[in-house]
Amino acid sequence: MQSIIFSAILDGVAALKRASGGLPNQLLRDVQAIHPNVTFADLPKDLQDQIAESTRAAFTQLLKEGYAVGPRQQIQQTRPLDRVPERDRRGPPRGPNQGHRRGGRPPKGGGTDDRPNGPGGGRPSGGRPRKPKGKPRLG
Repeated sequence: MQSIIFSAILDGVAALKRASGGLPNQLLRDVQAIHPNVTFADLPKDLQDQIAESTRAAFTQLLKEGYAVGPRQQIQQTRPLDRVPERDRRGPPRGPNQGHRRGGRPPKGGGTDDRPNGPGGGRPSGGRPRKPKGKPRLG
């Protein structure tokens, strides 16, 4: 889709150059005449023709690529059904791991941590034993 829009812009600029007849001042006046409130009828004839041609080409290309192009009401009526059914959005699923937080308290109700032993699992502190505090014992 980006290439379609890019091509239409380049074609429009080329049409502006053609409409100026090779006169730089006329090209500058034509470009400066384009503003947010300009109407299609205010544009040079060559640019109007190029916009119409680019629009037809863009719609044809979009149809070839599989996009739906047409009036809004018609497109909405013929839209295919979603292939994936909507899921229940009442809330997250409840399960035995509800309430587990990494490095946090065990779940309410006193259960044990069901994560496997190994790196990052099995211990509420994240898997590594804590360093002993205080002076080291010699002996």
